Amino acid sequence: MARYGDYTRDPCPWVILNDTGGAFAMGAIGSGIWHFVKGAKNSPKGERIIGAVTAVKARAPVLGGNFAVWGGLFSTFDCTLKGIRQKEDPWNLIASGFLTGGVLAARGGIGASARSAAFGAFALALIEGISIAASKFFAPPPMIQMPDLQPPNANVSGT
Repeated sequence: MARYGDYTRDPCPWVILNDTGGAFAMGAIGSGIWHFVKGAKNSPKGERIIGAVTAVKARAPVLGGNFAVWGGLFSTFDCTLKGIRQKEDPWNLIASGFLTGGVLAARGGIGASARSAAFGAFALALIEGISIAASKFFAPPPMIQMPDLQPPNANVSGT
């Protein structure tokens, strides 16, 4: 997720593609590890590696795709809100989590969509709050300016 004032990131249309691909990779790798262990555990004794690889091939792309959909929607909403509001602040991310959660649960009806949207907003608010608190906690202390030790009339010449 972009930090405020981070001008090293690509412009919005490219960020959406980048975040979608990154989310797919993260989901596929994490799911690959999970399903490898699960496949090996649930396979008969002589076929653990084959069972693990089969489980990874069957399930890792599915979860990776789910992550990609979430990441793409989230990034799309974030870019849209940045364009509409002309601001880059935590409210964009919280609203993007709200909209993403709501859209992904829309098939379950209004109630499920509202609950998922509220959870998405809460989760992003929690993440943003922790991020802001951590950045303030780990920020270097402000520079203390030493007072001028000369008397106030030291620069006056003459008398």
